[in-house]
Amino acid sequence: MPTLFYVDDSRDDLFYLDYISRKQQIDVDLFCFSAAEAAFEALERRVADDKAVPELLIADLYMPLDSGIELMNRLRRDNRFEAMRLAICSGSDADEDRARALEAGADFYLEKPLDLAAIILNLEV
Repeated sequence: MPTLFYVDDSRDDLFYLDYISRKQQIDVDLFCFSAAEAAFEALERRVADDKAVPELLIADLYMPLDSGIELMNRLRRDNRFEAMRLAICSGSDADEDRARALEAGADFYLEKPLDLAAIILNLEV
């Protein structure tokens, strides 16, 4: 079962993804965070406890205190997380947002609402 970290300042978006995972019975170990710093601290605890890092971390592009771009940059500079796949998500379909996300080190860009089943299928490929 893949592990996924989802970081979004929108409580509605966090609730939605958790709800979808349960309703569609998607086989995923989902951890939701409303702040980038909380997700980073959880990642550090996993490493300290000799647990595997998640297969994927998805972060919202626009968050008030710490954007998804800043989190991508931070994770890409840290060798402990080099095996983890990273994604930026947003309600924006602007080419410049997609380009910024990929330049920051995201492996891919996802538009909201997130399709959790498709995301998990792509992890298995």
